[in-house]
Order: sequence, then C-alpha cells, then structure tokens
Amino acid sequence: MTPWWRDRSMALPAASGTMIAAGSLLQWNGADQAAPALLWGALLVGAWTFVPGALRHLARGFLGVGLLMTIAAMGAVTLGHIGEAAALAFLFSIAEALEDRAMDKAKHGLGALLSLIPSTTRVVRDGQDVAIEATEVQIGDVLLIGAGERIATDGVVTTGRSTVDASAITGESIPLEVGPGAEVLAGSVNGSGSLTLQATAAGTDNSLTTIVRLVQEAHQRKGDRARLADRIARPLVPVVLVTAALVAVVGSWLGESSVWIERALVVLVAASPCAMAIAVPVTVISAIGSASKLGVIIKSGEAFEQFGTIRQVAFDKTGTLTRNRPQVVTVLTTDDTTDAEVLRVAAALERTSTHPLASAIVDAGGRTLTATDVEELPGHGITGTIDGIAHAIGHHRWLSPGALSFATDALTDDGMSVVVVHRDGQVQGVIGVRDELKPEAAEAIADLASAGITAVMISGDNSRTARAIARDAGIETVHAEQFPQDKADVVETMRRQTPTAMVGDGINDAPALAAATVGIAMGATGSAAAVESADIAFTGHDLRQIPAAIAHARRGRRIMTGNILLALAIIVVLFPLALFGVLGLAGVVLVHEVAEVVVIGNGLRAARLRGLRREEASPLPATANSVCTDGCCTTGTPTPLLTIASASRDEVTR
Repeated sequence: MTPWWRDRSMALPAASGTMIAAGSLLQWNGADQAAPALLWGALLVGAWTFVPGALRHLARGFLGVGLLMTIAAMGAVTLGHIGEAAALAFLFSIAEALEDRAMDKAKHGLGALLSLIPSTTRVVRDGQDVAIEATEVQIGDVLLIGAGERIATDGVVTTGRSTVDASAITGESIPLEVGPGAEVLAGSVNGSGSLTLQATAAGTDNSLTTIVRLVQEAHQRKGDRARLADRIARPLVPVVLVTAALVAVVGSWLGESSVWIERALVVLVAASPCAMAIAVPVTVISAIGSASKLGVIIKSGEAFEQFGTIRQVAFDKTGTLTRNRPQVVTVLTTDDTTDAEVLRVAAALERTSTHPLASAIVDAGGRTLTATDVEELPGHGITGTIDGIAHAIGHHRWLSPGALSFATDALTDDGMSVVVVHRDGQVQGVIGVRDELKPEAAEAIADLASAGITAVMISGDNSRTARAIARDAGIETVHAEQFPQDKADVVETMRRQTPTAMVGDGINDAPALAAATVGIAMGATGSAAAVESADIAFTGHDLRQIPAAIAHARRGRRIMTGNILLALAIIVVLFPLALFGVLGLAGVVLVHEVAEVVVIGNGLRAARLRGLRREEASPLPATANSVCTDGCCTTGTPTPLLTIASASRDEVTR
C-alpha cells in the first residue's frame, strides 16, 4: 500500500489541515486580514472532498453523513464562523480519506478467467487442419487437441484416450481418464495423449464464460453495502433537518427570529456526526492493518464489517482443506512381495510420466530401480521392463487387481485413487493415492465450532472422496460434485439464511466467492480469478488463522459499534444544549473535537491481536499417521504412508 504521505487522496485533507493551522496561528498573532483567506481556503479545499459527492447522492435520493456535514458547514458559514466551518470540513475530509484508504474499491477485471481459454485452436475445416481464433469455434466443429494443450471450448471426445486436468473448472483433484464419448470442459488441460473433440458449445459461450457471467451477476445481486455510518445517518438526516426547520419557524413565530434562526443553525452543527464519521474508518484501518499479521488481507471496510458477522463458513476441498498435492497413503501387496518393492517398481515405471499421480508415487518409491522399454498408454497406464521382467502399472479398470480386488472399493470409498501394479502379468500390489487433508484443518474446524460457527464443505470432487476428507476434518455437511453454478447457488441459499463466508482457491470457486457474504480466497496458492472475486485474500497457509481472523473482526466490530454509540450519545447530549442556547457554535465544535480524540483512541485498540493465534507462535502439530518406512523417506521428510502388507479382507475392513 502506498505510504500515506504519498497517497494522493490524502493531499487535499492535508492541505486543508495545514491552512487551518496557519490561519489559526496568524489569527492568534493578530493578522486579521490574512487569516480569513487561509481559513476560507481550508474550508473550500476540505469541502471539495465530500460536498460534490453529497450533492450527487442527494440527486439520487440518498441521504448520508456527507449531506449532514455539508449542511452543518453551510450553517457555520451563515453564522459567520468560518474557522469552525473549516474545522468541520477538514475533520470530515480526513475521515473520508482514511476510509477510502482502508477500502480497496478497485473493480478487478476477470481477465484471469478468460486467459485460461487459448487464443487459438486447431479445427478441421473442409478436410484441412486449420488454426482459428478460439472465439470463432462453433457448435459441431471438430477440434484437434495435442498433448499438454488447453481445451478451447466444451466438447465430446470422438477419438483418442488421455487424462484431462479439469481442476480449474470442477475442482476434481485427480485428473480424469477420458476416451470416446467422454465430455470435457473449456479450460481443461489435456494430458499426454492426443484427442479429437466435437464442440458442444461455441467459443464465446462455454464453461469459462459462464463462470465470468456468474461472478458478475453475483456482484450485482450483492450490490454495494452501505457503510455503517451511512446506514445510521439515513434516518438521522431528515429528523435533524425537520427539527432545525421547526426550531427556526416556531422560534421566529414565538420570539426574535434572528436568535432562533441562529440557534437552528447551531442545532444543525450539533447534530453533525463528526465523531461517527471518523470512528468507523479509524477502527477499520487499525483492524485491517493488524489482520495482515494473521495472513488475512481484507480488501474493504465493508468486507471487514461483514466479516465480523459470519456464522457459517463454507470450505472448498481441493487446495483449501487439502494440500492439493496427491500422496501415497496405502499400499496393499500379495504374499510374495513387500510394500517397499511395489513402491520401487511403481516409481521406476512412473519416473518419466507427466501424470499428476506419478510424482506422488516417485516420491514414495525413490529411484533405486531402472525401467527400460517404457511405454505410456494414455488413459490406461504404463508398461516397461525391470531386471528383464515385464511390469505394468495402471488403473484398476485396465489391470485386474486379482486377489486384491476386495480392497479397491474400500480404498475408493476412503477417497483414494487406486493404482494396480503387475509383474509378469500377475498382480503384485495396489497403491492408494489421495490428496491429504492439511494437518491443521481439523483443528481449524474445531476452533470455528467452539466460536459457534458452522463449517460446511462444497466441492466439485466426487462424493466418496469429498465425504472421506470431510469426515477426517470433522465436517458434517457436504455438498459434493458441484459445478461452479451449483456452488454459487448453494452459497447464495446459505447466505440468505445466515451470514456466510466462502473459502476457496480455484477458478471454479469464483462465483461462490462472489455470492457469499464474505468471500475468502486462498491468495498464496489460489488462482488470480478467485482472489479478484473475493472480499478477503488469505495469504498464509495455516487454516487456524481464519477463525482467529474472524474473532479479530468480531472484536473490531464491537469497538466500531461502541464508537458509533458514543458518537450518537454526543449528538443526543449536544442537541438539547444547542436547542436551549446553553452551548454556542464554538462550544459545540469543541465538544465534537474532544469526542473525535476519544473515538480515535478507542478505534486504535482494534489493532491489537492480544489473545489471538499468531502463525509464528503456533507450530503445526506432527501428523499422527506420518511414519517412515523403507522406500518412502527419500528426502528425509516423512510421507504419510499407511502400509498394509499381505492384508486380509478382515484387516482392510478393520
């Protein structure tokens, strides 16, 4: 963030304050001619920051704090108190500048979403392969997708087999095996095989463009929330104006008109919410600044206000609750081999593969064996020769698990992807790979529950995987197999019932982040589109900081509410004193200034993080099931690996 002394939005308030100080000094030294000019300059410069906006809002029928401050300054000028009017203008202008500084109101574009669509793609036209703009693709076109290429629009595979990484769209953590008849989505990344697709959506109307539209619609539905001070000022402004008018009219009718008109103007100044105007931004800036120490970047004052009201948090699974890094979790073997041998064989075959599961297997198995004549069969698996013996590794629908077939369903139900290893045509073992839960996730969910906040999982992953991870995390409510629009609909329904935060990191989470009361993007690892769609960016990695940040926001909201109540109490006290002539304009302005010092001091308390969890003070606990067996600790770092060698059906069930 730009330092305040270089922030252009602070220039006019600073100039106004400087001129007030200089004018007051000259007035104190008897320079009665130069002082008024400086005070008028301070008034005009300060008023320029809020009067035009207040008048524009009035033209649209919006009554806010700015209008009341404008009327109060005009009243002071009418009474001939230029210095007091300049002070009011300066105080409100600095409050507005502070709030603008606390709020990041920039509307980021959704270019990060659309950038996932390649600029060009290859299609078959008139029997020829031609490259065209992706936006020119029409329904029915035949697309040629090479290895590693991104798919330009939604389509159905007509020929070829491969794996497709659709995590950006669906949140599916493990790439999908696709073949003829399989549907693929725009923005997905093709694996090592070549595919021919028939487009089922135009290049300008597909999965990704739908996500863009959903995000825009969610922002429009949510709209701009009025600031707390403006929500209070909306009914206050007409009451004050009507009361001041009645004081002037009735007083003039019953007594001397000049006295009662002046008193009505003092009433207007007394009712100006100076303390209220500055109380909120000071509290917001203090709280937002300190929240960054928790790895939580709050983009706006409105988001901070809403963050303190959250009673329900919806979590995406992949990359949010999980590591987004598949790991070997389970190894089952036949009687004539060991788990370490199965892992070493699998690692040798997978060493040159680009499949996302390959890196997990290589990390677990090490590099002690070498395979020759390695051939990768897209959509199936890999074959090769090790020590003169033919080996193969692949999906259990391609390679039969044989005697270990009883375990594949159990492993799948536990959220794992199952890989079968064959030696000389016979099953040697099966390997379970899963994107593991972050070690602190369960504690973070427990922290939320202890604070009275419900946790829910919303995932695009398959139901069995999502429920297995949710069970480990301690989450009871799970919405699985959700596409981006489904996620947004679920969050919208939840938000209508109770204030809801959505935590996610993927492009497929962007509509849900925009639809939530507060969207929290995993900024350190998340997509740019998710960060742009969210109200808050979480740059840390410890999920326990999120409940700590909510507690911090709740405390800040309590401080802000206290400041608002204090500001209202001052108005309630000053109003009758001004009405009955006990205090004049100078006394009213003095009380307002003292009150502002008090609320500023109170607002600065929101910066304290006392009693909240700090990342550096809370090291992550060791993973309970992390063990180090032969072949899995190639880097010295334990890999979560539960080895079940020569397991029976009863042992697996148990």
